[in-house]
Amino acid sequence: MNFLQPVMLFALPLIALPIIIHLVNQRRFRTIRWSAMMFLLAANRMSRGYARLRQWIILAARTLAIAGLLFAVSRPLTSGWLSLAAGGRPDTTYILVDRSPSMLQQGRSGGVSKLVAACRRLAESLRLIGSQHWLLIDSAGTEPVELESPELLTKSLQVSGISSTSDLPNMLQQVLEDIRKNRPGRSEVWICSDVRQADWDAESGRWQALRDQFFQLPQPVRFHLLAYADAAPTNRSVRVTGVRRIETTAGAELLVSLCVRQQSPAESPVIIPVQLEIDGARSEIPVELTGSEVEIKDHAVPLDHHQLKGWGQVSIPADANAADNQFFFVYDRPVPRKTLVVSEDRDAAQDLELASSILPDEELAGAVEWLAPDQLKSAEWESVCLVLWQAPLPEEEDAKALQEFLDRGGVTIFFPPAAPTNAEFAGLSWGEWIELQDHAAVSTWVDDQDLLANTRSGSSLPVGQLGITRYCTVRGDQTPLATLTDGSPLLARALTDKRNVYFMTTTSSAGDSTLATEGVVLYVMVQRALSAGAATLGAVRQYFAGHFSPEQMAQWQRLAGATDALTVNFAFQAGVYSQADQLIAINRSDIEDQPTVVPDTRVASLFEGLEFDRVDDSAEAGSPLLSEIWRVFLACMMFALIVESCLCVPRVIARSAPDEQLRQSLAAMRGASA
Repeated sequence: MNFLQPVMLFALPLIALPIIIHLVNQRRFRTIRWSAMMFLLAANRMSRGYARLRQWIILAARTLAIAGLLFAVSRPLTSGWLSLAAGGRPDTTYILVDRSPSMLQQGRSGGVSKLVAACRRLAESLRLIGSQHWLLIDSAGTEPVELESPELLTKSLQVSGISSTSDLPNMLQQVLEDIRKNRPGRSEVWICSDVRQADWDAESGRWQALRDQFFQLPQPVRFHLLAYADAAPTNRSVRVTGVRRIETTAGAELLVSLCVRQQSPAESPVIIPVQLEIDGARSEIPVELTGSEVEIKDHAVPLDHHQLKGWGQVSIPADANAADNQFFFVYDRPVPRKTLVVSEDRDAAQDLELASSILPDEELAGAVEWLAPDQLKSAEWESVCLVLWQAPLPEEEDAKALQEFLDRGGVTIFFPPAAPTNAEFAGLSWGEWIELQDHAAVSTWVDDQDLLANTRSGSSLPVGQLGITRYCTVRGDQTPLATLTDGSPLLARALTDKRNVYFMTTTSSAGDSTLATEGVVLYVMVQRALSAGAATLGAVRQYFAGHFSPEQMAQWQRLAGATDALTVNFAFQAGVYSQADQLIAINRSDIEDQPTVVPDTRVASLFEGLEFDRVDDSAEAGSPLLSEIWRVFLACMMFALIVESCLCVPRVIARSAPDEQLRQSLAAMRGASA
């Protein structure tokens, strides 16, 4: 049990006060044996057991009354989170709120979302515990925001739902930087999240660095996790997987491909009415869901011949989570997909050229250009979607040009050169080549997102069938996407804001790996990167929420989406926006539709060595996290006092008739003698 005023517990020795008084009272009189009274003592032995029991009960009642009073003024708390308030009132309380789309899931019986429920629970609990300062860090914020009181947590616009994926390691990094900057006293960090893998990135190397830095802080920091890990098995999501405008003899058509997914397989076929809206014109597509997923490929929608670009959205009926019930898209004439291959030896990069030149759709236009590193100044960066770099990492002017390409939204995959240098790019650099006696296999890879994700049908890529004979180590903090049996990364992603820089630690040469002979993995990886880069070109663009900063979207105009979203939140809210002659669609990321939860043991290991506790809650739970029970102890004190007073009241003994006659006779004798 924990207390809001634990200092009052130092007075608990006062419980022994009635016992001390009783012992002192027993030694106040001297015992003298008097033969004339011995017969009275012998007669009283018959009732001594009852009297002793009565005395013990009175003593216990007095002791309990004092204990009840002390516990009541100590303000005890009761909760499933028993270690919540241990240590007293903190100096600074950091509140980390996960605002990702999955946190908008409602309880099974409807009502409020996980996000709203969590904010209410935290506001009630923090009001009881108290703190000198409350700092809010939300998944869309760039720095902590101070709250005057925890009650504002339920009213702040910074805890409303958004469409971007959270980044828990980055939020904890903000906490660490604030502690180092302001040097508060004892601090507590409250994390409110549904513990999704997409938001926690539990396999990232950033967790180890954060854990070590928190452990080295001079002031104590405690971590509390309020977890909402329960899933909604019948929740459905919809996503547009492809949009193409084609010319026909009758004018033009828009081919829309979409996917409807349910978290758990449907017990029987279900007809789902999918609403399709294009430039304000609405239609309905009946989709039959069998199992957990159904995909509609190239649903044709007639367009006017002069309708070159526009926007649209698809939506499904409301269910447990409204955040994944709609998806926005924009369309235009196809943009040529151009790949720039940079290598010292063109023959060594032939496999890369081949993988990028064969497009998955014959109606798409593509081009591949090869350049040597010293020819990079002639590159036409405006039309490039993807850069495949198999040469020493760029430096100076070349690095600056490549960085501008990445800032625009392009994608780069680095392959190790024959002779690595000490050059560094995006925080990573090449190490040394490692020769293996036998083929090393890929032990683990990320199959729910990014370049090696499963296919739309759920089938995994044959990554495990690859054989690696030689690889080059990578230095620096990174996010591994595929790992060899010895723990070394095969494919890693640099820690950049746009997540568009990748390092492949081997090449497609026959002496290094089977990437060329087992060409499926290489082809899919290159084409996915090429598609992501092409989405950033042309007059229409598709982005995931959180791709832009609020400053970049200050001049944007909303065409579709949440009407209550503020301008500063456009970068994090799904919708369609316009800027000059461009149309931009913002949506949740692919991994938001994956209900993968980080296991409890893995979460505990992320905070290993730190003060950490966790409580699992749900949106429909009505009881608060914390509640004071001092009234219970006060009632116990009153009950003990009532029992003590009842036992201390002297007994009234009725006088018998013989006693009354004896009294009268004695009175008469006194009168006669007078």
